[in-house]
Amino acid sequence: MKRLNSRENDFGWMKDPHNYAHVGYGMILVAASLTVIALVALAIGANVLFSDNIQRENTAHFKECKKNDFKTADCEKYLNRINNDISGIHVDLNK
Repeated sequence: MKRLNSRENDFGWMKDPHNYAHVGYGMILVAASLTVIALVALAIGANVLFSDNIQRENTAHFKECKKNDFKTADCEKYLNRINNDISGIHVDLNK
C-alpha cells in the first residue's frame, strides 16, 4: 500500500499548492454571492410579497390591454408575443 503525503489523496488531485488558491478564490466568490443575496433580502424584507405584487400589476396591465385589443401605445410590447398562430390573436395597430 502506498503511503500518501499531506498534499495528495487517492485520486491525485490537489497535489499542486496553487490549486489551494483556486479553492480560496471560489470560497470568496461563494461568500460574496451569499452576501449579495442577504443584502437583497434585507432590502425587500419588509415587503414579503414584493414579487407577487409585481406579477399582479403586470397581469392587471395585460388584462387591460386585452380589453383594448392591444391597440394602445403602452401595449405594443405584447405584440411580438401574441401575434402568432398558437395564441390565435392577431393584432394590427394600423387598423
